[in-house]
Amino acid sequence: MLKTRKFDVAELLDDESEVQAFLDEAATSGDAAAFVHALGIAARAKGMTEVARAAGVTRASLYKSLADGGNPQFETIFKVCRALGVRLAAIPEMAAH
Repeated sequence: MLKTRKFDVAELLDDESEVQAFLDEAATSGDAAAFVHALGIAARAKGMTEVARAAGVTRASLYKSLADGGNPQFETIFKVCRALGVRLAAIPEMAAH
């Protein structure tokens, strides 16, 4: 019998440039929930404990904030981005295309 396992994109995010590209793609979707979901994947890739510590939040609250249906405060999103080695930037819409 063939054994399979669930695909986890977090296993593919090996360095900061891959995390940055992954989050950039999620951000350009215009879907806030998709971006929060992507932050959760990126945080798992780096290690939730490490990201939580760097962001100054508890691991449990980080899991809760970034879970499907979670509604993190903007401050949390900002801190998690910094912990992941990326920053949010405002780019004119025309420049993004």
